[in-house]
Amino acid sequence: MIDRRLWPRGARERLALAGAVGFGLLAGLAAVGQAFGLSRLIDFAFLGGADRAAAAGWLTLLALAAVARAVSGAAGEACAQELSIRTRAELRGRLAHHLVALGPHRVAGERAGELVRTATVGVEALDATLSQYLPQAMLAALVPLVILAAVYAADPLSALVLFVTLPLVPLFTALVGSLAAARTAEQWRTLGRLSARLLDGLHGLPTLVALGRAEDHADEVGRTAERLRAAAMRVLRVAFLSGFVLELLATIGTALLAVQVGLRLLHGHVEFAPALFVLLLAPEFYKPLRALGASFHAAMPGRDAAARIFALLETPASDASGGRCLVAPADGPAQGVAFEGVCFTYAGGRTALDGATFVLPAGRMTALAGPSGAGKSTAAALLLRFLEPAAGRIAVDGQALADLEAEAWRRRIAWVPQRPHLFAGTARENLLLARPGAAAGELERAAALARFDEVLAELPRGWDTPLGEAGARLSSGQAQRLALARAFLRDAPLLILDEPTAHLDPALQARLSEATRELCRGRTALVVAHRLETLASADHVVVLEAGRVVEQGVPRELRAAGGRFATLWGTP
Repeated sequence: MIDRRLWPRGARERLALAGAVGFGLLAGLAAVGQAFGLSRLIDFAFLGGADRAAAAGWLTLLALAAVARAVSGAAGEACAQELSIRTRAELRGRLAHHLVALGPHRVAGERAGELVRTATVGVEALDATLSQYLPQAMLAALVPLVILAAVYAADPLSALVLFVTLPLVPLFTALVGSLAAARTAEQWRTLGRLSARLLDGLHGLPTLVALGRAEDHADEVGRTAERLRAAAMRVLRVAFLSGFVLELLATIGTALLAVQVGLRLLHGHVEFAPALFVLLLAPEFYKPLRALGASFHAAMPGRDAAARIFALLETPASDASGGRCLVAPADGPAQGVAFEGVCFTYAGGRTALDGATFVLPAGRMTALAGPSGAGKSTAAALLLRFLEPAAGRIAVDGQALADLEAEAWRRRIAWVPQRPHLFAGTARENLLLARPGAAAGELERAAALARFDEVLAELPRGWDTPLGEAGARLSSGQAQRLALARAFLRDAPLLILDEPTAHLDPALQARLSEATRELCRGRTALVVAHRLETLASADHVVVLEAGRVVEQGVPRELRAAGGRFATLWGTP
């Protein structure tokens, strides 16, 4: 049941697990002492004819055992919670860092809602596994043995009865648990589909309304929610069945023990004190096994969540760590970049680049042209080191890009995609992502250069206006201006643009194109071009087709040559 990858990794986590098990074992020993003290007290006070003073010792033992049991139980629960909190925090951090390391291209096939659910609800679902099932699985093996030894010392025949009935509880737990596993997995998958549909629907709500499909989407969400409700009810039915089976087995075992002890006590084959001691310990013997069965069902969602979490963690990221050779500071001069026989093939077998060789001259704007699927976006992703070449190399001023430290290299890059991602914070917080330590004057300058100051003037609270999830308050054009302002604020020597004006109206395109040209001045710029105006303003053009470079050079000369570039341009 327990995924071995969930076992504590750090010293403090292992110490917390040891504390949870150790205190649980002490609580079991205290239960034995409590039963022993109570049986002796009753035997001594009622059958032995002792006075109150003589019974004080047994009362003290009983009180100490009760206090020790309560304190040990509380301390064990505290240690178990500490184990759960630390392990989940470590796992959540690993998952977040790994998703960042995978990059946007490697997670492009995942649904955002499902990833968010895995990183939040999925990690939280491990709480029952870590704080309940993991310690209880060890206690269920240790505490019954301690109680069995105590019962054996008092009455070997009763110990034999307990030993024979012991395997029945885990056996029936496993039988019912196999049914619960399938039901829980179905519930988890349905919850994932519902989360993905809800988030996708929220992001695409304007489009759904415009196309008149909002009601259809709402109906589909309703059907998915109904399937989730039905799956949850099936899980509950199995859980209630399991609880009934465990209680029934424990009751039958205790009844068998009570019958044989009562008959032997009636015929004088056992004394009263050990008989009462055994009867008091019988419920305690089955209690850890019943608790294990209950925690088994509580931990079921965690099993499916752990499988999904570790599937993501084991997805190989691009080897972008590189060497330890750092690049020049971010405010250094522009650098030339060369693609030398670069090849890249996606996991599905589609070849994106096939021996591509071209140059991005230092301090100049290079446009990548070509039809959809030619490899333009892949080239940009390779330069950002979201992907790594399968063959060939990318060189920066003659030095292999793979030898440079990835984070230091990315600090020299400003990236403006077609659809920039905005967060739910304020306008200031979204712009400061480009350079967290920037002064207020630098923010104002970047906003003015990108024409974002006009947007700020319309926002009710200016810089302090919350933009909403995914920048819901801003239009596409306003979001692009914020993305350009980020690039101006970053002031990096290398610029990567994925045609940020491709989906805007002509008037706004013209204004942002002017800001883009100003941004590119003096920088090594790679522009994934979709518009003729962008190609015309470039210093250098590389034409890609089926992952190969078919032409490159100055736009005017390529147009006059009448080749593939001229065809894209529309020259007769």
